[in-house]
Amino acid sequence: MIISKTPLRVTFGGGCTDFPSYYADHGGFLVNAAIDKYTFIILHQKFDKKIRAKYSLCEVVDSVEELKNPIIKEALKSVDSPTGIEIVSLSDIPKETQLGQTGSYTVGLLEALNQWKNEHIPTEELATKSCKILIDILNKPVGKQDPYIAAYGGITCFDISKDGEVKASPLQISSETTEELEKNLLFFFTDFTKASADILGEQLSKGGKLSKEVEENLHKVKDVSYRIKEALEKGDTSEFGKLLSEHWGLKKARSPSSTTPQVDKLYSSALENGAIGGKLVGAGGGGFLMFYAEDAEKLRETMAKAGAREMKFGFDFEGSRVMLNTEA
Repeated sequence: MIISKTPLRVTFGGGCTDFPSYYADHGGFLVNAAIDKYTFIILHQKFDKKIRAKYSLCEVVDSVEELKNPIIKEALKSVDSPTGIEIVSLSDIPKETQLGQTGSYTVGLLEALNQWKNEHIPTEELATKSCKILIDILNKPVGKQDPYIAAYGGITCFDISKDGEVKASPLQISSETTEELEKNLLFFFTDFTKASADILGEQLSKGGKLSKEVEENLHKVKDVSYRIKEALEKGDTSEFGKLLSEHWGLKKARSPSSTTPQVDKLYSSALENGAIGGKLVGAGGGGFLMFYAEDAEKLRETMAKAGAREMKFGFDFEGSRVMLNTEA
């Protein structure tokens, strides 16, 4: 039995600059954080030669080509299509919350399958192969950030060149600032979810040919991402909180359906009751509101009265890894 453990993520800044419709002309830049909420992939040897895949559905097939789940199918093909295998996935957080679950799932599956083949896969290769499956082969509406942060972990900057090459570098942040973030960065579940692909599809359709409006918006998004990096490396967490709000304003301007009246109401209430700034994480339309607070307890009380459930979290600095291998 092999079990992989792969973190989910939150984006501090730069979202949507990791799509080729933008970075191919201008390059992209993002600041991401892996969090201690995980996707687990379990592989188990079957006595027969069938492939059994359990996710939201359960498939039992004789060959890889019969699989309906496209990610599992392509991942198995990438490691020479083993049979006699059972694949089970579990997640700490539902996919609809939009914390990079698709990227985490793909990275974790490839991590486990390479262990199954007794092969080590370097972090960069793990990220690039996951991107190839999701973006190049399956045309999923995801950017490069999700597989990369799932593979690398940590609080990490991703600089994307015009040819799509990604340079990953840890944010140069002090332990004191990291502690401040874990203490005062709060997440609240809105209970209002919209399919990530729907909103990302809207953004990409608007930005496919990069209208001047979308291009200028994403230039500003990338600039905010650089300023977030600078603020955190200086330890200026108050400025970081304000920049989250600036980033959120740009996202709403680019895609008005990223928010809802309910989300806007919660957001305004938070700013009046302890939050310096914040943004909705994920593609939008629901999921988690993330705030940096100057009065964390006041913010918690306000959100609790409004029915927004808090998600406690910490950062993950290891990235995807195998936590159990009984075949080794």
